[in-house]
Amino acid sequence: MIFKQVGDGRPYPAHGLTQREWVDVAPQQVRLDDLITTKTELDLATLLDDDSTFYGDLFAHIVSWREELYLEDGLHRALRAALHQRQVLHARVLVLAEGEPT
Repeated sequence: MIFKQVGDGRPYPAHGLTQREWVDVAPQQVRLDDLITTKTELDLATLLDDDSTFYGDLFAHIVSWREELYLEDGLHRALRAALHQRQVLHARVLVLAEGEPT
């Protein structure tokens, strides 16, 4: 199995981070099989595009909430890593506290 679970939607509260603010979150390695996706569909053209990160962050965005890791952005990066038989993904992990506003 590639991911811990395939989810549809974000069960965690809105965090309000902009793309620019995500850059302040230091990247780290995360195991693919610890991730829960927030999307059930993937654009195949994005997965196969050599320049798929040209306009975006080089790292996937993950939200840690209630001791689970949710892959918010970067599904194509995670699948590409799995296709290359890698078990880890470099990602920015935002930790949300339980009392975060929705």
